[in-house]
Amino acid sequence: MFELESKNPDEVIVSTKKTTIKFNIADSTIEANLAVGKIEGPGEFEIGDATIRGIATKNGKTIYDVEVGGIHTAIIGDIEENMDDYVADILCTSSVRAVRELEPKLIVAMGNVDGMVSDLKLSARTEKKLKIKNLDSLPASKEVVVLN
Repeated sequence: MFELESKNPDEVIVSTKKTTIKFNIADSTIEANLAVGKIEGPGEFEIGDATIRGIATKNGKTIYDVEVGGIHTAIIGDIEENMDDYVADILCTSSVRAVRELEPKLIVAMGNVDGMVSDLKLSARTEKKLKIKNLDSLPASKEVVVLN
């Protein structure tokens, strides 16, 4: 089980029983109160019970695949490249193109929510935190959630 929350459009926070990890898409960093400080850029990391894969993009940013308990959460913001490298059960994005290509079960909207739900012809619900129990607890059809 883990939780997702967001304090601003450029950040997603993943909290598990063992740790809290903050992903900042704007500066491609990961914060998790580690002795080494912030992690910057691409690479493969294990932090607590989360396995993280950071993939570099052509524009110098990093997109993240976070796996906790067999559930893959892609944190990509507005980036629309390297889509072939991802399988996403949950997608944190502002890109309609990424949603269409990856076809996640759950979309965490970042950025222009109104434009996204209009283009996807879906409605959005607002939550402070999103609790994910297991893969079976994800919606059967696409759903958009706004975290604030």
